[in-house]
Amino acid sequence: MAKCDFCGKGVTFGCKVSHSMRHSNRAWKPNIKRVKAIVDGSPKRVYACTRCLRSGKVTRAV
Repeated sequence: MAKCDFCGKGVTFGCKVSHSMRHSNRAWKPNIKRVKAIVDGSPKRVYACTRCLRSGKVTRAV
């Protein structure tokens, strides 16, 4: 679910590093919103990241 339908941004994995430099696995999740947007001329519920919403890649349906 955590994937933007417009740019494909998804979960990224890496290591959490503590103050004592111990490593453990973690995930960075994108800021995904479920919005009503115009897709192929009709309004549809899609998942979009806030970067796409802000930049204008997504046309919101009112």
